[in-house]
Amino acid sequence: MFQSSTQRIICWSLFGVVLMMLPMTAQETLGNRSERLEWLKDAGLGLFIHWGVDSQIGTVISHSLVGASQDYTRRFFTDLPKTFNPTRFDPHEWARLAKVAGFKYVVFTTKHHSGFCMFGTKTHAFNVMNTPFGRDITSDVVEAFRAEGISCGFYFSPDDFFMLFKQDKLISRDADWAQPKNNPQLMKINQAQVRELFSRYGPIDVFFIDGPPDGLLDLTWQLQPDCVITRGVLNTPEISPSTGEELPADMSDEPWEACFTMGTSWQFKPTNEVYRTGTEWIQALIETRSKGGTMLLNIGPEPNGEIPQEQENILRELGAWMFINGEAIYDVRPWRILKEDNIWYTRKKDENTVYAFVTDEKWAWGQKKNFLLKNLKATEKTVISVLGQNDKILEYQAGVTPETVWEQREDGLSITAFRAQRIYNDREWPNPLVLKITHAR
Repeated sequence: MFQSSTQRIICWSLFGVVLMMLPMTAQETLGNRSERLEWLKDAGLGLFIHWGVDSQIGTVISHSLVGASQDYTRRFFTDLPKTFNPTRFDPHEWARLAKVAGFKYVVFTTKHHSGFCMFGTKTHAFNVMNTPFGRDITSDVVEAFRAEGISCGFYFSPDDFFMLFKQDKLISRDADWAQPKNNPQLMKINQAQVRELFSRYGPIDVFFIDGPPDGLLDLTWQLQPDCVITRGVLNTPEISPSTGEELPADMSDEPWEACFTMGTSWQFKPTNEVYRTGTEWIQALIETRSKGGTMLLNIGPEPNGEIPQEQENILRELGAWMFINGEAIYDVRPWRILKEDNIWYTRKKDENTVYAFVTDEKWAWGQKKNFLLKNLKATEKTVISVLGQNDKILEYQAGVTPETVWEQREDGLSITAFRAQRIYNDREWPNPLVLKITHAR
């Protein structure tokens, strides 16, 4: 066993060199491995992190360079690195929050379209090592999240506006000269950067290629065959106010990943920002999982390295709900029907246990409600319970036994359940309750 991060990095660097020397014929057929796709489907919830040198001015990440004046562009590349110094960056605090919130993997922006690398690349000077911070942030993130048992993934953009600037080309994502397949120098740099990323930091579980994946897919799988490439291979709808994309209408057995950002921006936006509520995010997660997808929820750290308080608050509300109901999110697959009215379904993988999520329902603490599930049948072995509750006691109500009872009728499965667990002091917990139904048909 290697005892230090330095030794592990040296080991992986040597491994990468050896692996890159192997001929393609020595590799098996390249692609996402089926068992690794199953892992992605099991994980259910990933944390996306958009962070770059332009977080300092609170603009859209990278894209403000498209159509910018020569003066703006020059100062972006020369001045912003001089002031990037996130003195309050604590990756272990990030990772602990992610753990509490229920995330199974993280995807960190190693390089966005601007070309600024959040790692110590040898390919060009526009990277975090040439800032006052002067430390490999990617390495810090990987080490901290792994310590919490969270799998690590990388976001990578094949676009590189810094290289276009150095080549004296107009900055664009669409022009022919901006495409790596038409720009040999850009292709060479991208491949070199991917080699750096996949030979320095140990096993990388997810790779999100946000742009043309030309020349990068096979290279990634050569370096690390177990890595799951999401964008570039899988369906990855990007749900944000700027895209207008929506979740797929139906459930799917094929793996897919929904990318959400909490507000209107992917990177930190200090003003004019609007966030969806924690309840809305929980319901988006339920819908994504019911349809067979994995949810990748984005945060945008402040330039000093802290997570904005509004975003942290949402993550903690999500974490409370996941602490109660996580078993209905992890290791699940779509049920044979998607939903009935406001009740969504998942089922435990390889079992006949079904989870019914009661959404958009005002349900006061201590109140009992009746449900008729017309497409679900119980068996003689069925047990029905409310996740997080013991069904035995209602606080301060000695005469009430909040037991979940049910009856299989001709017109469906009739369930009576209580909301008996006090989550907030004022008893006004607004988030969905989940019914667990075993041995269902």
